[in-house]
Amino acid sequence: MLTQTTSRVLEPSDLDAALAVLDREPVANAFVTSRVQVAGLDPWRLGGEMWGWYEDGMLTSLCYAGANLVPICATPRAVRAFADRARRAGRRCSSIVGPAEATALLWRLLEPHWGPAREVRARQPLMVADRMPTDIAPDPHVRRIRKDEMEAIMPACVAMFTEEVGVSPMAGDGGLLYQARIAELVGTGRSFARLDEQGRVVFKAEIGAATPQACQIQGVWVDPAYRGRGLAAPGMAAVLRYALSDVAPVVSLYVNDFNTAARRTYRRVGFQEVGAFMSVLF
Repeated sequence: MLTQTTSRVLEPSDLDAALAVLDREPVANAFVTSRVQVAGLDPWRLGGEMWGWYEDGMLTSLCYAGANLVPICATPRAVRAFADRARRAGRRCSSIVGPAEATALLWRLLEPHWGPAREVRARQPLMVADRMPTDIAPDPHVRRIRKDEMEAIMPACVAMFTEEVGVSPMAGDGGLLYQARIAELVGTGRSFARLDEQGRVVFKAEIGAATPQACQIQGVWVDPAYRGRGLAAPGMAAVLRYALSDVAPVVSLYVNDFNTAARRTYRRVGFQEVGAFMSVLF
């Protein structure tokens, strides 16, 4: 038992204590919780390390250090300890993302060593819904994408990612990791789209992170040629229906604060703001 204030890399034997921290904020922590529930705390399976912050021998805060650096239930003292560990390790992540307050402090401490960032998105409203809207009918043409439709969904996924993040997911390894992730979502029945008569995707979204308590919709996209035709709200209602009936009782997403059209659509479908995330992109 640790009896002092300290941080360390967690081990597989720390799983129950880590899950207890993650369970304190099941919506905000859905991304990391979903990974830990599947992979445990073994770095090879988890795709990164889990750092823990202890106060009086009790694990109180976490930080996932993988492709993303994610502070979890992190107090200011914990953030400072995580920043020190990250600074000494050097940047190995493509982004820092998490609850806005903790992420902002983490970035202030790391920016002199890791900066400049390619882009900082200081406020991304976190929104949740736990019931279907009464005035938006789900689009009956939005359905699960089949495994034999990977060639149809991939161009839409690449277009969405490039538009949202500012770089193509096909760079670096030629898109192998990204294609594997999309294939995983399709294979688990969490990729949804509406296709036109030519088989082209005109609306799509995925249910990414998923736990028994909450799941997260991601990758929402409408083909530019079809924007302004009212596809987004019914499409989102359809994905929300799948999420609530098949995955979890609470559905979340986060969106850039400057994306007023998307925020308006999500509010129409019944999503309400409950907090904010922040992302630092490298």
